[in-house]
Amino acid sequence: MTGALVALAVAASFFTIQAGAEPPVRNVYFGDLHVHTKYSADAYRFGARTGPDAAYAYAKGAPLRHPAGQTIRMRGAPLDFLAVTDHAEYLGNVAAVDDPANPMSDSELAEAYSFFNRAINAGELDPGLWQESIRRDAWQRTIEAAERHYAPGRFTTFVGYEYTSAPDGMLHRNVIFKGARVPELPFGAYDSLNPEDLWAWLERLRAQGIEALAIPHNPNSSRGNFFLTTTFAGEPMDAAYAEIRMRNEPIVEMTQIKGTSETHPLLSPNDEWANFEVRDRSIDEIKGSYVRDALLTGFELQHNQGFNPYRFGFIGSSDTHNTGAAYEESAYHGKIGILDGLPKWRFAIPNEDNPELNRLPGITTTGFDWSASGLAAVWAEANTREAIYAALRRKETFATSGTRLRVKFFAGYDLDASRLYATGVPMGGDLEARPSGSGTPRFFAWALRDPSSAWLQRLQIVKGWLDDGVRQERVYDVACSDGLEPNPDNHRCPDNGASVDLATCDFDFDKGDVELKAMWEDPDFDPDERAFYYVRALENPTCRWSTWDANRLGLPLRAEKEPTLQERAWTSPIWILPRAGM
Repeated sequence: MTGALVALAVAASFFTIQAGAEPPVRNVYFGDLHVHTKYSADAYRFGARTGPDAAYAYAKGAPLRHPAGQTIRMRGAPLDFLAVTDHAEYLGNVAAVDDPANPMSDSELAEAYSFFNRAINAGELDPGLWQESIRRDAWQRTIEAAERHYAPGRFTTFVGYEYTSAPDGMLHRNVIFKGARVPELPFGAYDSLNPEDLWAWLERLRAQGIEALAIPHNPNSSRGNFFLTTTFAGEPMDAAYAEIRMRNEPIVEMTQIKGTSETHPLLSPNDEWANFEVRDRSIDEIKGSYVRDALLTGFELQHNQGFNPYRFGFIGSSDTHNTGAAYEESAYHGKIGILDGLPKWRFAIPNEDNPELNRLPGITTTGFDWSASGLAAVWAEANTREAIYAALRRKETFATSGTRLRVKFFAGYDLDASRLYATGVPMGGDLEARPSGSGTPRFFAWALRDPSSAWLQRLQIVKGWLDDGVRQERVYDVACSDGLEPNPDNHRCPDNGASVDLATCDFDFDKGDVELKAMWEDPDFDPDERAFYYVRALENPTCRWSTWDANRLGLPLRAEKEPTLQERAWTSPIWILPRAGM
């Protein structure tokens, strides 16, 4: 097997390809692996009254009653796959205690649940504040709903839940099970706030034949604690730590309603597109909270200590707490029901117009910084649990900000665009560098427009590497729309002139391309350097949801956010490994 194909056998227990052979045809499937229903304590407090069955029906195109009273429905095509991921902590208990028929509805437990978020964030989870029988019943109902809606070849469901650890910043993970065989109860923050204990639990399940992975989300809210250089306890990492982390967390959710965690302008000052749906934070909270920074931190650990715990792929998902998510800017309906479910509530400062807030004292958020995002996308042979899970494992995945644009990314020394799998490695893979004088690898990048969204503006490759141990990053435009060419000096496409009418949100129909592609070689390639590359595809500008809301309300735009944004997709990286012995 050549070096260009080594990575394809990394997860041999999940998928195997023989060298030189084309695999079965793979298609793109779009889904969401982060959805909350009434079984989540916070979602129920925020007005959610629908359960997993309604979540799956919504994903397949059905209408849904929003907690704020309106009917919502996806305007785009149905999703291909979905996981309901209710919080393991207090699972189902708030909904049950709120039922007058429940003998505990008038107990102190009902009042105690109002402190759910505080308890989670402070690590003060009290097993005395839930009924074990209710947790078991809600978990069983979650499993049964996933089984009921699974239709191999048409719609795929995954049993899942959210592990909600947040001792000092968000360290949440979504746990996704490969099949119908799952544990009796989920492992939650009440078992341990240490994610390493979650990984150990997953290892024990794996030994019993129960396969699952964990997906970190919202590293942008971790206060710098998601991608550290020490363990949870502050001890030095080692190779065993890196191995168990990557075996159990091969992918990261890097965009969702609470913002995008690709990078930040303070981390990537030379990236003009770094300020995409980011949250304003201090530099101490930014470092260790974004995925591009983490990939470079992994290189530093590899360089200095010989192991890398941060070689993950990318997905997006929503984190909706309304049972159904808003992926389109023009149809945004918020994240948390009675707090931000209507335009007038999202635009108020503070949110005094919403009488429902009287039920939630001290909460005035409108979620104005939140986004209509995102989606998980995989390249898989079929719309089945086995095929999609295998794609997640091998990291042949990409994230989108809600758009359905399709992206491919391959690398290889003898890469042939007509035989990509046989001559190279796809996104998520490793490519071993050849010695100097043996040529440079070629990268194939391709994007196809979402027919329901704007046209494509540019196709970029983002590179990160170490130069004598010093972290470096660079963005290359590799394909431009409208017949334009990248400037060879700054590697940037000229502006294609695409514009948006802010009063109507109409965008130009005569700018941008349906398809962009390039076969590219890195002009700065060094075979002795460890590097990663990933594709970022950008659409022409369109209205942000806040502009749509302002127009509906007849209000002026607020200055906190730009009135437009560029929907985009990010592929999982391809890693270039220095040749053996380096």
